[in-house]
Amino acid sequence: MVFYVKYRKKLLLDIELINFLKNICFEIGERYCFEFDAIGTDGDHVHLFVGAEPKYSPSKVMQILKSITARQIFKEYPEIKKQLWGGEFWSDGGYIGTVGDGTTSDVIKNYVQNQGNQEEKEAYKQMKILDF
Repeated sequence: MVFYVKYRKKLLLDIELINFLKNICFEIGERYCFEFDAIGTDGDHVHLFVGAEPKYSPSKVMQILKSITARQIFKEYPEIKKQLWGGEFWSDGGYIGTVGDGTTSDVIKNYVQNQGNQEEKEAYKQMKILDF
């Protein structure tokens, strides 16, 4: 899954915020039985490699993740809300890809791990991928 910060603002560069996002995802995973394999970010969007029970449609998983993470980020970092007029953290929509015949979990995990341009990767290497 991929979701974008509203207005494509590069707000996901702070390691504290990224770790907070990771912890929120971990808590959501425990509550809803989601399994996170990786999280990657380019600063203005996040990639999540997540598995869920069949009772949840992919769009429902995205809805749960976006709504809870946004609420918790605004609660913990109220100053961010001032940068995003309109009061939403994530842009509408996003991308959902699934593992299937042509796409393996290794391909997706590799894609998530290799996000960002080379200069940003070197500068923020420790922030690009967070394995669970």
